[in-house]
Amino acid sequence: MNADTAAENTADHAADAPGARTAVVTGAASPRGIGRATALLLAEQGWNIGLLDIAPCDTLAAEIVAAYNVKAFSVTADVSDEPAVRTAIDHLESALPPLAALANIAGVSSPVPYLELTSDEWHRVINTNLNGVHYVTRRVAESMVRHNYGRIVSISSTSAQRGGGTYSKTPYSVAKAGVIGLTRALARELGPHNITVNAIAPGPIATEIMGGPLTPERRTALTADLVVNRIGEPHDVASAIAFLLSDDSSYITGHTLNIDGGLYMH
Repeated sequence: MNADTAAENTADHAADAPGARTAVVTGAASPRGIGRATALLLAEQGWNIGLLDIAPCDTLAAEIVAAYNVKAFSVTADVSDEPAVRTAIDHLESALPPLAALANIAGVSSPVPYLELTSDEWHRVINTNLNGVHYVTRRVAESMVRHNYGRIVSISSTSAQRGGGTYSKTPYSVAKAGVIGLTRALARELGPHNITVNAIAPGPIATEIMGGPLTPERRTALTADLVVNRIGEPHDVASAIAFLLSDDSSYITGHTLNIDGGLYMH
C-alpha cells in the first residue's frame, strides 16, 4: 500500500466508520441559539458531539446521549482564552472518538455606535469573534492533520459583507470579515491534509445575538429587507452547517455560504 492510498484510507475511516467521528461545536449553551440547534442536528445524523462554551452545557450533552445514542461531552472555556481552549479540547479529545469536524459558532454581539466605541469593547468583540475562532481552529486542526481528514465551518455574517446593517456594528463586522479571510487562507493551507474549511454568513436569525427575542414589529421591519417572507431560524443555519460538515460537501472549500433570505446577493 502506497502513502497516498494509506492517507485516503485514513480519511475514509475518519469520515465513514460508524460511531468513529466527533464534531466539536462551540457556543451551544443558548437555548435559542444556532450552536444548540447544530449540536442536536449533528447528533441526529450520527455524530458524536463535543461541546465547548463559556457556560456549562452538561444538560445538553446528557440530552444528546439520551436522545440519539451517541457520545457527547461538554467542556467549559472562554474561546478568547487560548490556553483554556487548548486544555478544553484536550479534554474533549480524550473523552470522545477522533475529532473530524468543527463548527465555530461562539460569538458576541455589539450594537455600540462607532463614535461611542471604547477600546475595551473593540477588543472584547475581536477577541471572541475572530481570535476565538482562530484559537479553537488551530487546536482542532492539529488533530485533524494527524488523521488526514477534517471539516471546519465558521460563522461569519452578512454584516461582514454589507458593513453592518443588522443589529451589531463596526467591531462585529470587522471580526466577521476576518473570519472570511481566515477561512480562505486555511482552506489553502489545510487542503493538502484532506481538510475543507468554509464559512456561513447568516442574515437576520431569531437568536439572542440579535439583542433578545424579536418583537412582531421588529420582525416586520427586518423581513422588509428580505426576498423571503420570514426571519431565519437557528435550524436554517444548522442545516447548512451539517451539509458543509458532511461527505457530500467534499468538493467545496474556501467558500462563504449566505443563509440570509436574499438579504445580500453577490
